[in-house]
Amino acid sequence: MKFDDILAEVTGFGRFQLMTILLMTAARMTLPFHYLLNNFIAAVPSHHCNITSLDYGDAFRNLSHEERLIVSIPVQEDGTLSSCQMFAEPQYHLLIDSSNVTDLPTVPCQNGWVYDNTTFKSTLATEWDLVCDNRRLNKASATIFFIGVMLGAAVFGYLSDRFGRKRALLVSYVTSTIFGFTSAFSSNFTMFAAMRFFTGLGLSGTSMVTVVLCIEWMDIKHRTAVGILTSMDWSISTALFSLVAYFVNDWRYLTATVTCPMCLAIICLWWLPESARWLISNGKAESAHFYLTKCAKVNGREQFMADLKPEVLSKVILVENENKKYSFLDLVRTPRMRRLALLTGIVWFAVACTYYGLSLKIDGFGVNIYLTQFIFGAIEVPGKALIYFSVKKIGRRFSQAGSLVLTGLCVLCNIFIPRDNGVFRTAVGALGKMLAEAAFTALYLYTTELYPTVMRQNGLGYCSFLARIGVALSPLIQLLEEVWGQLPSAIFSLLAFAGALSASFLPETKNICLPETVEDVERTRYLALI
Repeated sequence: MKFDDILAEVTGFGRFQLMTILLMTAARMTLPFHYLLNNFIAAVPSHHCNITSLDYGDAFRNLSHEERLIVSIPVQEDGTLSSCQMFAEPQYHLLIDSSNVTDLPTVPCQNGWVYDNTTFKSTLATEWDLVCDNRRLNKASATIFFIGVMLGAAVFGYLSDRFGRKRALLVSYVTSTIFGFTSAFSSNFTMFAAMRFFTGLGLSGTSMVTVVLCIEWMDIKHRTAVGILTSMDWSISTALFSLVAYFVNDWRYLTATVTCPMCLAIICLWWLPESARWLISNGKAESAHFYLTKCAKVNGREQFMADLKPEVLSKVILVENENKKYSFLDLVRTPRMRRLALLTGIVWFAVACTYYGLSLKIDGFGVNIYLTQFIFGAIEVPGKALIYFSVKKIGRRFSQAGSLVLTGLCVLCNIFIPRDNGVFRTAVGALGKMLAEAAFTALYLYTTELYPTVMRQNGLGYCSFLARIGVALSPLIQLLEEVWGQLPSAIFSLLAFAGALSASFLPETKNICLPETVEDVERTRYLALI
């Protein structure tokens, strides 16, 4: 008897499983809020040099504010005031002939900046003047956060496989809550960056462990549906985030607001079950029997567990050495695990870098930033529906590769669409975002099916680690537009194609039992396709 047979007997998708999913919803809703937070708190409103404290004599003081701007700040080609330069001295002749600006000496802003606060009351840029020469620090804030997420993937991958899914979630919830609120009260940028780093580290555990815990409680028949269902809260929250950010337009209040759901998540953790698969794999048959009995009771299948003794459970998952503690090194000790790790790592890096390359550039389509955020969130829902039918009908491998190829084509097409055609660029960008989310949704499900139970969280942690490297690099890749405006898009499209190629070499896992041990992976025939 296999574990999936026992799970089928106690109902592999009943009220107990639905309760498990709902208990983790609050925590999972927080993820897109924080992951996309920089779209709003790091936004750079239009700005120009502050000239209010300049004193050039009576002639300057007698001018109106508009006239002072004309003689003090050069005008750019699009008719707006320069963001980072001012004239070395007032150019009074511009009041008569504003076109005569040839070779006028300019200097960087001397007394700070004045910001347009009609859209944002306060952002990181306005709080600490992260503009002009300091604009890279503003971009770096997202990178620092995702470096924390990257390291958290390795930390929580190990903690979850070593100490259990539920304990790892407790550490994740508490860490992200404490540092999430603390970052909202940061007194300087250095403190803010440090707090965001640890917030990202904590949230990484929530992102990975919740998915694995859900999948490990599901039977084969409902695994695909649940894999898609548990990711739906991301898309709904992404769209909802635009409304939250619209009404809370101060970066400190917004940061605190998006952290609040984690308080509810900590409370819900009290009723959350541990993974019975993990417990049996680690020789904890008594505890596994307790949770399976609880599952059977909620699902109305008590009699089956009454007849099943804990001693029987200990033989359900056969492990060569029950005392063995697995680590990331076990990903590369054996040939098929090593190949699996290489291919999945490439796919995760490509998917994550491309997805966030689109998600963190919502101001580059010429449409209102809040509307773009809503569209990019709402469009993910049909993307999930598409991938649901795709993985069921044609399987995981071709769905993964196909969605990545189409994502790359959308990003590539936007290179050739004129920037002044904002609506069309937004439509193609939204289609690419939908397909990128479809690829991400399939990838979480696919990866949990490829790695064995004893290494599932380590495997997912390793993949997530590589993915977060891609995410951390995506804001920096965007800076390459200073070299060539379309260079970031070209890089993201190439990454998508590389990920599709790697995915095509992965084995198919449709309607296959989850592998329980490394030995299962090494002796399973279908993995020879790698």
